[in-house]
Amino acid sequence: MLVCGSITVEEQSMSFFPGNDPAAGDAFACDAIENLIVPRASDIGGFSVRRALPTRDRRLVGPFIFFDRMGPAILKAGEALDVKPHPHIGLSTVTYLFDGEIKHRDSLGTEVVVRPGDINLMTAGRGIVHSERTPENLRGHPLSMSGLQTWLALPDDKEEIAPDFSHTEREAMPLIDIAGATGRVVIGDFAGLRSPVKTFTDTLYADLSLTPGAKFPFPADHEERAIYILSGSLEVAGDVFAADQLLAFRAGDDITLKGGVDGCHIMLFGGAALNSRRYIWWNFVSSSKERIEQAKEEWRTGRFDIVPGDEDEFVPLPKG
Repeated sequence: MLVCGSITVEEQSMSFFPGNDPAAGDAFACDAIENLIVPRASDIGGFSVRRALPTRDRRLVGPFIFFDRMGPAILKAGEALDVKPHPHIGLSTVTYLFDGEIKHRDSLGTEVVVRPGDINLMTAGRGIVHSERTPENLRGHPLSMSGLQTWLALPDDKEEIAPDFSHTEREAMPLIDIAGATGRVVIGDFAGLRSPVKTFTDTLYADLSLTPGAKFPFPADHEERAIYILSGSLEVAGDVFAADQLLAFRAGDDITLKGGVDGCHIMLFGGAALNSRRYIWWNFVSSSKERIEQAKEEWRTGRFDIVPGDEDEFVPLPKG
């Protein structure tokens, strides 16, 4: 069991995709950067996953308690994504794709296909079960897959709310198009724009691309902020950072972002810090160890709801 800061990690394989713990990055000169995190890739049958949060040195950024980079990868003909039904409590899962499609089913009866640029926001609250699979019409063909899997820890007074699901298509998200910077505000407020996606606490999630040399302000409007570099290179205060690095910034410092020599594609994220400690075990997040033990027993004994249309399989409770 690892204990650091405001979160306790009791099981390191916390999602369907088992990921390696990230490593601390090289030394850097920029005083505005509090943590530099270099995720280590895991290869799951040719499918690359990089886990950026949580780490020993940085457990959360705002409500973001979990951050996985999936792919880019090509699933060969005959291969498919098949995440069997599994449970969650105490969090909202966020599915955001750059390439590929995933069919989501859950115990509320939801059945929807998420496509690039769409947002699936599934709020577990007191408990939900879901599966994520390659749609039937895409099976049997090579399939490219690239995206992000993130979790938002729920505030203390929302941990046990009724489960909910919302799907927002990319066309509903406000676009950023300012002098070499393009993208969209996925969740929250940014650059004078607001996403329609509902949140329970101050949350920032923005998809941004910068052309080479283009500058863009990253003001200290949110208590905690970070950037994940998806591709290209990013310059901050004269330091240049490569793809697949996470930069967590100090509170209160306005930052200017600059596209590197080949430009960059980045995700900006963060929000308000949580008021209390969080524990993670497998797919469960809670401010209470006892609540996690209860959820473990409920899944082991089959007391969670089933997923209509996907009742025949499930992910068993991990040992230990």
